[in-house]
Amino acid sequence: MHRMRNTLSQFACILLLFCLLSSCNSYQKVLKSDDYDFKREKAKEYYNKGDYFKAIPLFEELIRIGKGRENVEELYYFYAYSHFGQSDYELAAYFFGEFVKNYPRSIRAEEAQFMVAKCYHEQSPKVTLEQASTEKAIEYYQLFVNTYPDSDRVEAANGFIDELRQKLEQKAYTSAKLYYDMKQYRAAATAFKNMLIEFPDTDRREEIQYLVTKSYYLLASNSVKKKMRERYEATVDNYEQLIDNFPESQYLKESEKFYTDALNALEDLKKENL
Repeated sequence: MHRMRNTLSQFACILLLFCLLSSCNSYQKVLKSDDYDFKREKAKEYYNKGDYFKAIPLFEELIRIGKGRENVEELYYFYAYSHFGQSDYELAAYFFGEFVKNYPRSIRAEEAQFMVAKCYHEQSPKVTLEQASTEKAIEYYQLFVNTYPDSDRVEAANGFIDELRQKLEQKAYTSAKLYYDMKQYRAAATAFKNMLIEFPDTDRREEIQYLVTKSYYLLASNSVKKKMRERYEATVDNYEQLIDNFPESQYLKESEKFYTDALNALEDLKKENL
């Protein structure tokens, strides 16, 4: 029985190897063929099966040979999607962009423009990492919305923009909070204030204004005397902004202490002519 199982296993391996070799030989025949209609048919066949690895070299050859002599628009379209299908989003973004440049009047141009943004979206990393791809995705989704304002894809594009901006906001908040937690209060105050400029509609606005006030207060409290005045004044200014915007802020009690202490410190500095 054991010998029979080994025999069957060996037979299965031989059969699989035979199939692989046959497949490779078949593909090599396609690659070497001079029948470009046949190659086009096989390239589409591989593409439709999701076998992009085999489709890409055929599309490349057909595009190279056909350029200037025939319409290769469809081939270029499939070629870009083949790279996307292989999760090679950087190359896919490039070729979708080239498609838009080369065929701006094509009925596929709108889709290709959307796919450029989609490629960068797919490359957007987790929030703790550098967000260049996220910013590019937002840029290209916005370009799509501006270029095709009546497109059925506009709603999706705007939704993705909101999603990606929330990611950038979380990145900015995390970075600013890290400065704060590391007691780098000057950098924290600057980062939080920049966040309010970049994301004016953030749901965290109350918390951020509070953290700006507290950062300036802690910075002033730990400063040499010649720098205290400016930083306590910043504490007072930011407290007043917090209360103007959020008169019933959940941070009111603690912030009032910063404000009172800052005013008292400024009065003492005034007496010392500092």
